Amino acid sequence: MTGKRASIDWLVSILPALILAIGVIGIPRIAIAQLSTAGPSSEVCQNCHAAQAESYRESVHGKKGLSKGPANSGECAACHGDGTAHVKAGGGRGVGGIVNPSPGNKSVSAEQKSNICLSCHETTRRLAFWQAGQHKKNDVTCSNCHNPHGTPALDNDKMLRVDTPAASPYRTGVRQQLPYETCVTCHREQRAQILKPSHHPIVEGKVQCHSCHEPHGAMTPFMLRAESARDLCLTCHTDKRGPWIWQHLPVMENCATCHTPHGSAHNRLLAQKPPALCADCHPGGHTHGLYDGRGTLPGINPSNIRFEGSGCVNCHRQIHGSNAPASAFGRFFLR
Repeated sequence: MTGKRASIDWLVSILPALILAIGVIGIPRIAIAQLSTAGPSSEVCQNCHAAQAESYRESVHGKKGLSKGPANSGECAACHGDGTAHVKAGGGRGVGGIVNPSPGNKSVSAEQKSNICLSCHETTRRLAFWQAGQHKKNDVTCSNCHNPHGTPALDNDKMLRVDTPAASPYRTGVRQQLPYETCVTCHREQRAQILKPSHHPIVEGKVQCHSCHEPHGAMTPFMLRAESARDLCLTCHTDKRGPWIWQHLPVMENCATCHTPHGSAHNRLLAQKPPALCADCHPGGHTHGLYDGRGTLPGINPSNIRFEGSGCVNCHRQIHGSNAPASAFGRFFLR
């Protein structure tokens, strides 16, 4: 009985250590690196990584005033893990369990890379819908858009990456339009659209991609900053809100029915030139003969020749809605 009792006491004594060991075995290597904030200081790291150490000190991460910042919680080890083994091995890529969350490192998954940032930034309000966002679902990581070491000469606060030539040579007198240039590194189709003659003033710096989209995730389609595309457009174009006596139904449903938000070769960001655009919903109108050979070409119906080359909005000026009485042709959106 004495030997059995001793065995039980021994098991009880090692039980906490055993539970801890099992838990550590089940934690991914990346999580262990996050939990470990011991290790060489940045002074040791800069012996081999001078450029990274300098950019870190000049970035927002290197500021001592942040309670959760790396400068107050292990410096380099806060994001890259305990570098003790790395230093003892004499350095080298992938040696000593160092974690590299850079976009080009394929050995660390996208979720693991983002988890490093979320360990401090998960309570940020703008990240509330990160899990539901399209960037997360398409394995876009924080480091794809942000440089954790910062780019102090360009944009130290947002630490945005600019790894591609600008979509346009346009520059302000202050600095590059970084948020826009960061987005077009992936969104090439939108890059081509915003360089068309009719576009939102994105390149000019008056509007940014994040003026309409929430890059950190949203519950809306295309991660819009409003419940619908129409609600988003009306935040700036308030004169189109109404209410109207005579409502143009496409306007009430979706502005994108007629307009392309990023850019168009036609005036006012229209999807196509009127009257072809109007003919999509109103076939057989009195100006369409120019396009389909009915009613407006010479020798076919001379009475309608006055409409040749005209656009619908030349007469139907109140195309978004009208408050004129029916007697004043308000129901036809005439001026």
